[in-house]
Amino acid sequence: FFGTVSMFLNTLTPKFYVALTGTSSLISGLILWWYFRKYGTSFIEQVSVSHLRPLLGGVDNSAPSAASAAGGDADSNRQSVSECKVWRNPLNLFRGAEYNRYTWVTGREPLTYYDMNLSAQDHQTFFTCDTDHLRPADAIMQKAWRERNPQARISAAHEALELNECATAYILLAEEEATTIVEAEKLFKQALKAGEGCYRRSQQLQHHGAQYEAQHRRDTNVLVYIKRRLAMCARKLGRTREAVKMMRDLMKEFPLLSMFNIHENLLEALLELQAYADVQAVLAKYDDISLPKSATICYTAALLKARAVSDKFSPEAASRRGLSTAEMNAVEAIHRAVEFNPHVPKYLLEMKSLILPPEHILKRGDSEAIAYAFFHLQHWKRVEGALNLLHCTWEGTFRMIPYPLEKGHLFYPYPICTETADRELLPSFHEVSVYPKKELPFFILFTAGLCSFTAMLALLTHQFPELMGVFAKAFLSTLFAPLNFVMEKVESILPSSLWHQLTRI
Repeated sequence: FFGTVSMFLNTLTPKFYVALTGTSSLISGLILWWYFRKYGTSFIEQVSVSHLRPLLGGVDNSAPSAASAAGGDADSNRQSVSECKVWRNPLNLFRGAEYNRYTWVTGREPLTYYDMNLSAQDHQTFFTCDTDHLRPADAIMQKAWRERNPQARISAAHEALELNECATAYILLAEEEATTIVEAEKLFKQALKAGEGCYRRSQQLQHHGAQYEAQHRRDTNVLVYIKRRLAMCARKLGRTREAVKMMRDLMKEFPLLSMFNIHENLLEALLELQAYADVQAVLAKYDDISLPKSATICYTAALLKARAVSDKFSPEAASRRGLSTAEMNAVEAIHRAVEFNPHVPKYLLEMKSLILPPEHILKRGDSEAIAYAFFHLQHWKRVEGALNLLHCTWEGTFRMIPYPLEKGHLFYPYPICTETADRELLPSFHEVSVYPKKELPFFILFTAGLCSFTAMLALLTHQFPELMGVFAKAFLSTLFAPLNFVMEKVESILPSSLWHQLTRI
């Protein structure tokens, strides 16, 4: 056996070894590149940190105890789950009057199946209860909200209305069948009449048992939803002051229903009226450290501070004299907003094209940035110099955020799950904005270049051995030419006897 192996090895030519070297280098480079693309880190770095460092005793002195580490991991996991929670878009459009019109014109679907499925779950949560089977119209609507086919849902809503004045049936028709905002508003007004009657009846019976309480909670959700959508219809039809009044009344009547985020609708309407003092009053209430943040809150606060200085702001003058206190406050507000959602500036500065916003958004993600910029770009353009100030200062945010993103500056570290969730929420024809960009480390680039160069040399040597030999000799002679020159100079300067003794040593 050993004799056979020895004879096989002796018959191999140098060309075989050259080809083997080139092939192995190419395969190694492809494997390293694939590993980085799949896992986001280089294979050598992963092995060094995960396996070699513990063997060599490289333990972080500041590492917490096992118990605290486990608790920290649990907290970070809870934080990751909460930060990657998908929220209902407070300014979501109407399917029939807006989303479907876009589909008719472009032939593209602006909503993903995942997004519409989340909406179906929301409708079942807000518009149904356990006692619906006792009322025929509500029983039909309970099935309609679970129906995937839009035409089947619309037919079920009409069927429910034949039995009774059903508020949720009017809601479905206003959202999906109405082809204009005017038609949707008419249907919502009919829904309001039916919804108010159900709300008054259930309000009187809510303390008679758990079933009555659940029904009253459902009727409250229906009434709030109808009034909010009526306010949005008024805003879209140009009756902005009327919309503001409706939103304020709704927030006073139902102050605990913060899940609808009606204050974000109010902020947008007040900005349209250029009622900046009222906007500041709303921000003073909702831009609180104990309340969840949003792009609307952070960027509206930045817009108000930018408004105070943007009309006279000049980057050249600021570099000469420094920033004033008001300018510094505006820049800090912009940095705060950009840290919360780094995707927004490219849409506001029109460096990236907008699409219709989805029905659900991921806070700090690309979906939230689209939803904010879609409605608020006009307000930034209206403030003279605001976009110029944003353009000059927004990229400075990233110099203050620690890298890698283990820690944040003013907020929690940017969640790593946003890209995956945004790809589910946004249509396939949209290029999802990713932060932070995955950059190839120098080691990966160096290894890929070295492997490719080695493979190319091996291929050329295999095909043109004599020519490559000439090139190799010429390259080596050129490489060692400076050394030969130095040696000749040394020989000419030093005495021959001393040089002879040095060479002997």
